Amino acid sequence: MNTVPNAVRVREALENAIVDGRYPPGARLDPEALAREFDCSRTPIREALQQLEASGLVRVAAKRGTFVSEWSVHELTERFEVMAELEAMCARLAARRITSTELAELEAVHEECRRLAAAGEVDAYYASNSEFHACIYRATHNAFLSREASRLHAVLQPYRRMQLQVRNRMARSFDEHEAVVAAIRASDDAGAAQAMRDHVAVQGDRFHDLLAAMRQRTSAENPATPAA
Repeated sequence: MNTVPNAVRVREALENAIVDGRYPPGARLDPEALAREFDCSRTPIREALQQLEASGLVRVAAKRGTFVSEWSVHELTERFEVMAELEAMCARLAARRITSTELAELEAVHEECRRLAAAGEVDAYYASNSEFHACIYRATHNAFLSREASRLHAVLQPYRRMQLQVRNRMARSFDEHEAVVAAIRASDDAGAAQAMRDHVAVQGDRFHDLLAAMRQRTSAENPATPAA
């Protein structure tokens, strides 16, 4: 018997669907269609959408409905800037506090990322990439920081996932992970923080790559829209 409350079950399923790209940024979430999909009343759907709105993953537009959050370039840049600093802090604390068991877990996930990057398996790599970051959050032994980093990570996941579609980005992502792991293994807190900041920050060529990926997604969803 499933004892998980309907609202929690729906929220988790919707969150996964958004992260997996089934509902891309800007997509409208129809409560009636969702109620049919999850075979439940509108009440748990409404509660789940409220929880996702509180996390920042969806937005409610008055008289228009509920949509997967879609950030402007300026908003997205701000969020990646904060994410880079949060994750740098996580890496710095992890380098100081990680246990031998946690380090072994991080290295195992890292090796799985190596295998998936070599095989070119983007979707599976992204899932392992998320677990890689989660391992580092847990190794901070700071529950508040871990929750905040996880929350912002979830909000940005559709865009972080989009970046992996850029040619050679997956291989570069793995190389950046390698630098983070090496610094954490060496208890180099400053090096770990800098390596993670460089990994997450969206600037220079990476910023333009992300914009190109966003334009490509928009063109795919609206093929009749002329290019600017």
